[in-house]
Amino acid sequence: MKTLKVLEGPTAVGKTALAIEWASAWGTEIVSADSRQFYRELDIGVARPSPEELARIPHHFIACKSIREYYSVSLYEQEALGLLQALFQKHDVVILAGGSGLYVNALCHGIDDLPDPDPELRENLKKRLAEEGIESLQEELRRRDPVFYGQIDLQNPARLRRALEVCITTGKPYSALRTAPRKERPFRIERYALNRPKERLYERINLRVDQMMEHGLLEEARALHPYASFNALQTVGYRELFDFFDGKISLDQAVTDIKTHTRRYAKRQLTWLRKQEGVEWIEV
Repeated sequence: MKTLKVLEGPTAVGKTALAIEWASAWGTEIVSADSRQFYRELDIGVARPSPEELARIPHHFIACKSIREYYSVSLYEQEALGLLQALFQKHDVVILAGGSGLYVNALCHGIDDLPDPDPELRENLKKRLAEEGIESLQEELRRRDPVFYGQIDLQNPARLRRALEVCITTGKPYSALRTAPRKERPFRIERYALNRPKERLYERINLRVDQMMEHGLLEEARALHPYASFNALQTVGYRELFDFFDGKISLDQAVTDIKTHTRRYAKRQLTWLRKQEGVEWIEV
């Protein structure tokens, strides 16, 4: 039977390198489930695979969208399923690699049927974010849905807004509505999660941020600053530098914040992964 081998894990754990080794061993291709790497304008700040790595193994869903395009997890589910159908014509095994759990689950099990956003409510939440700060949205989500509050990237305004839209529109916790029955897939799914000791993982995160800065992250972020309000740029590594450009913090503080927020994000990824069923852990 055709098999999708899923390689997950926290940021900076080493998924890219291992996925390439797996793809080389099985003579197959890699489908990305890293939602930040979809956008061609984002490179250094999202740790996109190097040109050499991309040349070694065919990758899909890397630098394939523009930050100016609307894109969603439901669109990803549709496009990725279509791609897998084509890839399985050539390969018995395909590798899915990435740390965006929502996208992994959408492809493996299907996305939940949630209500469309109310335009007026969305605008009100955007205005509140601008006037009161992200802490205001975080606190309301904590009150309305403590379960999802413990799972979400709390520094991602788009995710916070979406969760609150659903909570406010339906009067129910977002987490309670994300329970649609799993969809059957015409291929076998094997899920693996890569992990390292916490201290070593945090060392790798700190080192990677320093390397990103050396390789030009500051200049990349400066070029993207005019688009700071775009959903694709509501992500760690860019938001902190935008605050520096806006005169809110120093450059040293921005770099420190990137490291801190990335470590927190990795911790949330691990917490979420440990709650998933059928995941086999690989300790480095």
